[in-house]
Amino acid sequence: MPLFHRKPFLGLKSLILELVLDNEIMFNPSLDGEKSHSRLIKLLLCRWTEMADLKALAEAIIKGDQNTAVEITRAALDEGTAAKSVLDEGLIAGMDVIGARFKNNEVFVPEVLIAARAMKSAMGILEPELVKAGVEPIGKFLIGTVQGDLHDIGKNLVAMMLKGAGFEVTDLGVDVPPGKFIERAKAAGVQLIGLSALLTTTMPGMEKTLKALRDAGVSAKVMIGGAPVTQGYADKIGADGYATDAASAVDLAKSLVT
Repeated sequence: MPLFHRKPFLGLKSLILELVLDNEIMFNPSLDGEKSHSRLIKLLLCRWTEMADLKALAEAIIKGDQNTAVEITRAALDEGTAAKSVLDEGLIAGMDVIGARFKNNEVFVPEVLIAARAMKSAMGILEPELVKAGVEPIGKFLIGTVQGDLHDIGKNLVAMMLKGAGFEVTDLGVDVPPGKFIERAKAAGVQLIGLSALLTTTMPGMEKTLKALRDAGVSAKVMIGGAPVTQGYADKIGADGYATDAASAVDLAKSLVT
């Protein structure tokens, strides 16, 4: 059996390349070889430890372990790990796994909600550091259940998963009139708006809201979803996208902001 398995060896090569590209290692023949070697080892160990910590954070999110997620997030920041790395390699990485498993029916709504709660708790620690570092969200998303509909479980799940994917989400709640969507969309400068409905009797509220948004000059792209909603209905009312579930909604949102 070889001393190094292929996967760890490739990971080590990637780490070295990353450090070189970050200018943390300068290959200069005039430098003392022993000092350069020592610095390389120290940098590799620090980065390897950081990666291990963020992998543990992702696992805590996947398991829905709020306490561990918060502890690792706080420790990573205290150790100087960049806030964006904690977000991308810890929180988002964990929620990406949950999203993929949800789409494949390997986990279900309760597991997703538990993971999203853990992510939300960790974000409470991370958010101020992201602001300090000037890290921008990948997009601004406004979401709500249309007027006349009081259901919110699916909408809440989509909102939490969008936050876990790096979006800034404004949740207007339930029974939202078109005027409120217009007001908040303009005030927040959102790129995306999500309309939710669980009843066939409230689905027309989606068309009404979409028309009101367009008449008011709101250019944000509009996604719709909910149990009775179909791609055909989305096409009929002129929505920019339709998603069958929360994980698909995240994928759609990402595609609409790129």
